This record gives sequence, structure tokens and C-alpha cells, in this order.
Amino acid sequence: MPEFAPNSWEARANAHVLYGFTDMPSLHARGPVVLTHGRGIHVFDVHGRSWIDANSGLWNMVAGFDHKGLAEAAKAQYDRFPGYHAFFGRLSDQTVELSERLIEVSPFPDGKVFFTSSGSEANDTMVKMLWFINTVKGRPEKRKIITRENGYHGVTVATASMTGKPYNKWFGLPLPEFKRVSCPHYWRHGEPGESEADYVARLAAELEALIEAEGPQTIAGFFAEPVMGAGGVIVPPAGYFQAIAPVLRRHGIPLISDEVICGFGRTGSIWGCQTYDFMPDAIISSKNLTAGYFPMGAVILGPELATALTEAAEEVEEFVHGFTASGHPVGCAVALKAIDVVLREGLFENLRAVAPRFQGRLRALADLPHIGEARGVGLMGALEAVADKDTKEPFPAELSISERIANTCMDNGLICRPLGQAIVLCPPFIITEGEIDRLFDLLEKSLRQVFREIG
Repeated sequence: MPEFAPNSWEARANAHVLYGFTDMPSLHARGPVVLTHGRGIHVFDVHGRSWIDANSGLWNMVAGFDHKGLAEAAKAQYDRFPGYHAFFGRLSDQTVELSERLIEVSPFPDGKVFFTSSGSEANDTMVKMLWFINTVKGRPEKRKIITRENGYHGVTVATASMTGKPYNKWFGLPLPEFKRVSCPHYWRHGEPGESEADYVARLAAELEALIEAEGPQTIAGFFAEPVMGAGGVIVPPAGYFQAIAPVLRRHGIPLISDEVICGFGRTGSIWGCQTYDFMPDAIISSKNLTAGYFPMGAVILGPELATALTEAAEEVEEFVHGFTASGHPVGCAVALKAIDVVLREGLFENLRAVAPRFQGRLRALADLPHIGEARGVGLMGALEAVADKDTKEPFPAELSISERIANTCMDNGLICRPLGQAIVLCPPFIITEGEIDRLFDLLEKSLRQVFREIG
């Protein structure tokens, strides 16, 4: 660990902060970074250093770090009505307006919305909704949840069980009711000579086989991110959702689109399910919902699930679930403003305009000697590092290649995210073409530096 003055921000952080999702070897070698403010797509630390934040904070700061309109919306609502719950049929007017607005911008003709404080809580709530409906309707055995390997759905006990990451073994998860099928990553998992269409057919057959083996009467739902964000921006192979959706419909299994990352424009459409042309039964939203300016999540139920949940709640007199901050009036006011900022104030149009430049610069880096795949859509992308491009052999785990690249990027003024052996990028929607070029110039410089060092 570097030597920090006893009363420095870094020393104080190390003394009293428990670091989540932080590579401890890097932390010990480099120390923490304590940030003070942001301007546009840049963030600044206590020493005045600045970085381009190519990850929008954690996918969510899509309007940048100093959007006055969003801050003013929060301040105005704090002055007007600073906090309330949504229990007992009492809720703020902002909660009602946001519910209406979310159905309006959703792909559903009608539906209902339930608010949470995060994407994890929203996915967890969706699981409880499915279990509640089935138990009340006399189907208590219909509880199993299917997700994909390498998918990410959150950190609660239920959503960590849904998350197909090996680190959850340290919590003794997943719970037995959570099942998984393969990660839909054709570049990595397609067999030699297997076409993309054949690969998709194999994945659909795998899903069918799992459902039949477990019994469709035991399966409550299938959760999928349109693009697997924390899996490393895994873009689905062509026709993937068109192949699996009929399997689910045939067996009466709801399809839940986890749009915590993809929702509100990230993929180039308002919803990721629109980018990949499938209709889910419910949508999970968070992150971009408030442009990162307030912690909030939402379960957006399509008409069939909304009716089923309402009927079940009426049968037992209430839906016995909720959070103190569900439908928080300040959060709802911020979300209403954020939706307008994205959809009506030019952010979405800017994203669509600059995305080709972003994807072009991303894919150009596939020519570097140790980049096996450049993949992405909209304003999200990843570069997969490999020891050998021909065989796709990954680097030895002990080399921590993506962490090494990310640390070198930090040294050069760029924040990007290591995930597995990939580097992930998802800049704010306000980014300009000039800033995209600067971002990729810094990234290419860092990649070449690391690849020279490892030989």
C-alpha cells in the first residue's frame, strides 16, 4: 500500500470504508481514488487530477456529472415535498406521474409500475411478484427462475442467485431454485464450424431441454439482459431472442427483460428489447431511469402480469412487499426530468449520432495484436484481450490483464472498467465525437503500453 499522510483522504478511506467490487491487489498497490466533483464527462479527485469517465460512473451518469436541470428538479422537489413512502394507498403525486410516464414510454399498451431503490431490489421484487402470483393462484411449486451464465442481475440473496458469476460461490449461492443456461456469446462459445444460426438453435434447444427436465410447471420466469452488461457487453447472436421467446411462450413462462443497463437509450433504442425485437412480459429499470442523480429502480409490468398481480393481491387483501423509499417523491421528480432530458432534450439524438463513431473506433482496435474481439452496440462496447488471437486463448489469470489495462488507462487519464479479460466502455450520452476520439486515443495508448510490457 502506498504511504498516505495519516489525515489524508486516502488514509481516512482505508481506515473506515469497506470496498465493494474492488480488486484488492490493485487497491494495495495504488490506493483509493477519492473524487470531489465532475464536469461533463470528466471527474476530478481531491488532488485536482481529472479523468474522462468512459463508464458513466457505473453505466448510469448518462447526462454527465453536472447537469443543472436534474439538480434543480431534485432541489425543487425537496423544497416542495422532500420524502414519503408508497404504502397503504398513500403516495406522492410525482409517483403517480412517473408511473404513467413509464407506461407511456414502455413498449406495453398498458401496465403497472412498482418502485424500488435499485436494480437489485427491482429484480428481487420481480422474483417475489412471480412467486406471490403463483402461490396465491395455487401453483406453489412454480418457483424456479432461469437466467444465463455470466449474466448479472444484482447482489441481494435472490438476485445474486440469478447472477451467473463464479464469485457468488463465496456466499454459498445460488440457491437451489435458480437454474442457468449458457451465456449467448458466439465468439467465445460457438463450436468449430458452427454457424451463428446453428449456435442459436443449440441454445434454444438447451433451454427447451432444461424446461422439460425441470418441468414447466415448476418454472416461474426467465430473466435476460438484452445485452449482458456486467458480463462484458455480450451482444446476443442474431435471432437469439426470436429463438428463445417461442420456447418460453409455449411453456407459459414469463420473459423478463432486465434493462437496468440497456434501458433509456444505451443500445440505440429506448429499450434493449426494441433493439433486439422481442416483447417481454415485464421490464426491470434502474440506472438511466434517473441518470444516476437519485437511487431508484422500477418493475414495469405488462398488462398480463399487472392483472395477475392485482388479482392475487386482492385475493389475499394486499401485496405484502415494499420499501420505505419506494416511489420517493424526489426520486420520481428526478426520474421525470431525466426521461425528458434523454428523450426530449437531445441526449438520445446525440447518442444515435455519435454511436457510429464510437463503434468504429472500438472496432478499429481489434487490429491490435492481443485484442480478440471488439463488440458492442449503441454507446456500449468491450474489447476482449487474448494471449493468442488465432486460438482465442486467454491470458493466464495471474496476469490480471484487464485490471492491468484499466490501471494503465487511469494513469493516462481515462476510466474504463475491467470485466474478466475484457475492458468495458459506456460513456455518457452527452459525449461528442471529439471526446470519443480523445477517449480512444487514450485507450489505444494504454493498450499498446501494456502489450509492450507483457511482450
